[in-house]
Amino acid sequence: MLTNNQPKLSLIGAGPGDPDLLTIKGMKTLQSADVVLYDALVNAELLKYAPQAECIFVGKRKGCYAYQQDQINELIVSRAKSHGHVVRLKGGDPFVFGRGSEELEFAISHGISTEFIPGISSALAVPASQNIPLTQRGMSESFWVITGTTKEHKLSKDVALAAKSRATVIILMGMSKLGEIVSLFKGEHKDQLPVAIIQNGTTEQEQIGIGTVETIEQIVNENGLSNPAIIVIGEVVKQRGILTKIKQTVEAV
Repeated sequence: MLTNNQPKLSLIGAGPGDPDLLTIKGMKTLQSADVVLYDALVNAELLKYAPQAECIFVGKRKGCYAYQQDQINELIVSRAKSHGHVVRLKGGDPFVFGRGSEELEFAISHGISTEFIPGISSALAVPASQNIPLTQRGMSESFWVITGTTKEHKLSKDVALAAKSRATVIILMGMSKLGEIVSLFKGEHKDQLPVAIIQNGTTEQEQIGIGTVETIEQIVNENGLSNPAIIVIGEVVKQRGILTKIKQTVEAV
């Protein structure tokens, strides 16, 4: 037990998967950690920045939770009081469908000093890594980022609203609801709207499927795409092919 270290929680966004996309501030903060609590979507390579720390996996794999959220909250407080500096390392940005504010709130209510270090959200970085811009002049003036699965395990009602717009739609945690998502867009007569599904984005295991609202379910089945994946729906998906063709032309010269 370390009694000379003041209890502290640092909530760090680990980025979308590529360890090089961790922020410099996040890396520096990890170096002073006494305990690291990390999730399944965190690249384990990042733990090398905290060689002196006790590292505890608290994520979910294949539907099984190592710890429930209430247990994680309690673990943050107990380790902070017994060890000192706890780093909570979460994939992407913890304030984008990461329940980060809940953990900060719990720690603060128990007298723990806290800091938040934002991460690069997978909602932005993963499409970008595949040459898909979320906005494009004359094509898309805005974008939605929506959770595919609410706390009631249902598809967010915002998807139906997004389907009516001209905006780019990015859906996280939505693969199990892909059929429902496709039906909503078909209901708006958008069968030919481009769709990209990117699995394990920015990592060596990255896979991608490109199609339309009409064909994407077949493409997913043919390529065996599954979670963790991001769904991108919108005309901007076409830019991937355009940019790729330009690159190939330039490289061939």
